[in-house]
Amino acid sequence: MVRTVAVVGCGTVGASWAALFLAGGYDVVATDPAPGAKAGLMAFIARARPQLAELGLAGDGALSFTENLEEAVGSADFVQENAPENEAFKRDFLARIDALAPEQTIVASSTSALLRSRIVADCARKHRHIVAHPFNPPHLLPLVEIVGEDDAVVERACAFYRSLGRRPIVLKREAPGHIANRLSSALYREAVSLVEQGIASVADIDAAVSDGPGLRWAIMGPHMTYHLGGGAGGIAHYLDHLGPSQERRWASLGTPQLNSEVKKAIVEGVEEEAQGRDIAALEAERDRLLSEIVRLKAAISSD
Repeated sequence: MVRTVAVVGCGTVGASWAALFLAGGYDVVATDPAPGAKAGLMAFIARARPQLAELGLAGDGALSFTENLEEAVGSADFVQENAPENEAFKRDFLARIDALAPEQTIVASSTSALLRSRIVADCARKHRHIVAHPFNPPHLLPLVEIVGEDDAVVERACAFYRSLGRRPIVLKREAPGHIANRLSSALYREAVSLVEQGIASVADIDAAVSDGPGLRWAIMGPHMTYHLGGGAGGIAHYLDHLGPSQERRWASLGTPQLNSEVKKAIVEGVEEEAQGRDIAALEAERDRLLSEIVRLKAAISSD
C-alpha cells in the first residue's frame, strides 16, 4: 500500500506530480538540489490546489522537503523520478535510487522519450522500475504511459495512478517517445512542414488543430473517430472506401528540416499568435480550459 511518495526532481513536471499526490491524500517527500527548488515547489502547489479541488481532489497529504536523496527515497512506498531528460544522467541516477529505496518500492521515471531498458541498465532490481510518463501538466491531464517488465509491478503502479483519477495505459513493448509523444511528433512534423511550404500561417495551423480535430480528439482517439467517419459500416467501411485517400495524403506529407529560416518563421508566428501574452499568462489560460474539459469529461462519464 502506498502512503508516502518521494518526488525526486521538482521542476514543472515534478511539482505538478507533487501537487497531485498531496491532493490525492498521499504524503510527499520532495527533493531537488537546485537553488530555489523548495520555494518554486510551494508556489506551484499553491496555484494547483484550487484546480485540483475543482476536479474533486481535495486531500491533504503532508509535504516535506529535503535536499538529501537518501532521506527522500529511503522510506518511500513509491518514487516518482523527474530528473533531466539525459540518458547517461538518468542511468546513473536511477541506479543510485535503486540502491537507496526499500526493496518493495516501485520506482517510476517520468521520462518522455528515453527507453526504459537503457535507463535501468545499471539497476540491481530492474523489475521494480517502470516508465510512468505523464502528459504535462500531470496534475490536470489524466494520461500516464506505463512501460515495465514485471506484470505485478505494472498492475500495482496502474492501481496507484487510478486512485488519483489518472488513466494509465500500458505499452506492450517499449518505443522511443512511447505512444502520445510519437503521435504528437507526427502531427508537429506536418505542422512545421506547412510553415516551411508557406501553406498557412502559424496561427491558422494551430487553429486548424484546436478548433477542428483537436476538439474531437478530446472525446475519442483517431481510430474511434474514423470508426464514426465510416458511417453505418464503421471503421471497416472507412478503411475499404476511404483508406486509399489516407494513403495519398500520407504520401504527400512533408519531412521538414528545422533550419534557421524555418525556425525564424515559427518563432515569429508564435509571437504573433501569442499577442503579447507571456508564458505565465498562456499557461494559466491553458490550465483553466484544461480543467474545464477534464471536469466536463468526468461528469459525462459518471452519468
